Amino acid sequence: MTTPAPPISNPALRKFAVIGNPVAHSRSPFIHEAFAAQTGVSLVYERLCAPLDNFAGTVKQFFDDGGVGLNVTVPFKEQAWQMAKDGLSERARVAGAVNTLWMQDGQLKGCNTDGIGLLNDLERQGQNPTGKRILLVGAGGAAKGVALPLLEAGCTKLHIVNRTVEKAMALHAAMTDAAPTYALSLSAGGLDSADGQWDIVINATSSSIDDKAPDLPGARFAPNALAYDMFYATRPTAFMRWAESAGAAHVCDGLGMLVGQAAVSFQIWNGVLPDVGPVLIALRAQLHANL
Repeated sequence: MTTPAPPISNPALRKFAVIGNPVAHSRSPFIHEAFAAQTGVSLVYERLCAPLDNFAGTVKQFFDDGGVGLNVTVPFKEQAWQMAKDGLSERARVAGAVNTLWMQDGQLKGCNTDGIGLLNDLERQGQNPTGKRILLVGAGGAAKGVALPLLEAGCTKLHIVNRTVEKAMALHAAMTDAAPTYALSLSAGGLDSADGQWDIVINATSSSIDDKAPDLPGARFAPNALAYDMFYATRPTAFMRWAESAGAAHVCDGLGMLVGQAAVSFQIWNGVLPDVGPVLIALRAQLHANL
């Protein structure tokens, strides 16, 4: 287990943020403030939009100004991995992407909690990955964080597809090197290799930000299949709408994964694991109230 970041002298000044670009839509401040109220932790949590060409400088300034921890979102998870490469957790090292940063003894530390957040949310929905055929769409930071946890959870097959074939093959190679035990369960290719029947289809691309769905020719949903979009919105995403029309029995956005991965980040920073359930219910209600 990763060692929690030590508290600074004045707990009321413990400063956290989510860093990304874009980041104005992020619900992370609501989530962490709810966790703080639940656990009695004092904190300030903000949104931090980093210039696309100055992520590293923005991170450095945040911690120089006394910041304690950062959640990292699109498109910076791989850059965060590079920045923290001398202080990575095992989960982050294998993933090649980081979504949680903190300073400890003067060293930048990084972890990836996405996989745990996804697995917990799949379990919550009665979709245990064990024995399932899973199609993972995307090969960027989001996909990197969940590929190995899905394999470790016992899926029969994990097929990674991406618009840029080379990125899918690179992720395949990285996962095979990191965990050769799962080589026979893992494959990769372009979007046109999605042909087949799948129990779970996970959209780990950022396509839903633009209200578009990945083109997955030949992809079919098995009986009782789940289509899971890591993105979330006030209404069903383009991927969810496509999946429902294509025969998916269940469709879901990534709100539960968001809250789940945030809970593990909160634990790393503050030494206490909050209860996800009430916060997820409150967040979903807030989203619906904004319709």
